[in-house]
Amino acid sequence: MVQLYGDERIDFLLAKENMRIIQSPSVFAFSLDAVLLADFTYVPKTRGKILDLCTGNGVVPLFLSTRSKVPITGVEIQERLYDMALRNIELNGLKDQLKIIHGDLKEMPAYYGNDKFDLVTCNPPYFPTPKADEQNLNQHLAIARHEIHCSLEEVIDSCSRLAKSGGKVSMVHRPERLVEIIQLFNKYKLEPKRMRLVYPKEGKEANILLIEGVRDGKPGLKILPPLYALTKEDEYTAELKEILYGE
Repeated sequence: MVQLYGDERIDFLLAKENMRIIQSPSVFAFSLDAVLLADFTYVPKTRGKILDLCTGNGVVPLFLSTRSKVPITGVEIQERLYDMALRNIELNGLKDQLKIIHGDLKEMPAYYGNDKFDLVTCNPPYFPTPKADEQNLNQHLAIARHEIHCSLEEVIDSCSRLAKSGGKVSMVHRPERLVEIIQLFNKYKLEPKRMRLVYPKEGKEANILLIEGVRDGKPGLKILPPLYALTKEDEYTAELKEILYGE
């Protein structure tokens, strides 16, 4: 049995009844964003390899391992989360497929050199760094939510340099930064190809953006149908239940 620390707990990985995940309310617990990213992205099934930046406790690689047989590597800058991700791989017996690097995503292009990936996924910090007195006092949460260690431009630059020509980059972010994301995709030779907006419920503004680009791709953006999270009765919609629980 793997070691747990502090307020860590072991949860089921949603619909994946044979999979477990170590979480911590004070350090890291995965959100709907990670689940939606793993569901949305194209995944190479049997050939190629995948890199997940800002991997946290390894939740996206865990989800993707249920859809693909290719090697998957996660990169995490926070040592505490890196250690959690390592234990999640051990907990699920996935050492042959998954590995985690403790490092800065900005350093990964130099680390890998000419070694490129078929798919790069990323659930990056969403918000510009506020003043020190406005930041979350929990440093783990502050780093996960705010661009303390990497800007949006640095994230997209790194993703582009790590993807092979024709390879895909998939991100989850906030709709209010869509224009900036597309501008940066264009700057770093990523052609936006698929996009989906997620809404809390009908009649509300979108609060999650899913976007996928192709390195050196040709123009042609598909905007997928909207995804609504909740019904008018505040229950999960049928589509979200399918994504979360396979119902």
